[in-house]
Amino acid sequence: MNWDQLLSITKQLGQGFEFTVGIFFFTILFSIPLGLLIARGRMAKNPVVSAIFSIYISIMRGTPLMLQLLLVYFGPYYIFGVSTGSIEIGPFNYRFVATVIGFSLNYAAYFAEIFRGGIQSMPNGQYEAAQVLGFSKMQTYFKIILPQVIKRVLPSVTNEVITLVKDTSLAQVLSVTEMFTVAKNLASAQVSVMPFIVAGVFYYVFNALVEFGMNRLEKSMSYYS
Repeated sequence: MNWDQLLSITKQLGQGFEFTVGIFFFTILFSIPLGLLIARGRMAKNPVVSAIFSIYISIMRGTPLMLQLLLVYFGPYYIFGVSTGSIEIGPFNYRFVATVIGFSLNYAAYFAEIFRGGIQSMPNGQYEAAQVLGFSKMQTYFKIILPQVIKRVLPSVTNEVITLVKDTSLAQVLSVTEMFTVAKNLASAQVSVMPFIVAGVFYYVFNALVEFGMNRLEKSMSYYS
């Protein structure tokens, strides 16, 4: 293994890393707001609505993410007869879009349970005080409850975000050329373990940056520490 070969491996993995970052970014962008909505549905007073969201969370957490990705990708064809091969949304083909949808639906279920635990941990006195001060239910939720919930659940959210970085490798099941797929192809072609080692360094550095950013965010929200 010479430096030129190592540089070539790093460059090719860097191209796959762009897809890894894309999957990570879009999943966070969609799954966290969706998780909040699912958490509210899970806590709905209507037992039917609550049961529907409970079943959704149970299915998402009780079945493999890989299976969910396959269902999202092949489902439109086998259920509705819609060919997805030629579908493109902006610069992204349907393989990438299906990957983001699958990841977002899966992680939203986990985030929903984290947010639900945070919301239900808030004392009733918070709601009563807000009512006395004349806040509406929407104002109470967004201005008083939600900021405190985010602060409480941030360590748990950080764990899920770190797990997401590693789970992006599952996109290979839909033949998305993210970094792990590139590493596997290079290792097979070169009969070398070095592409896996370099990919491991990429994942570790990415996770270290994510963890650093989340820790800074957590410290910035420690108002009374």
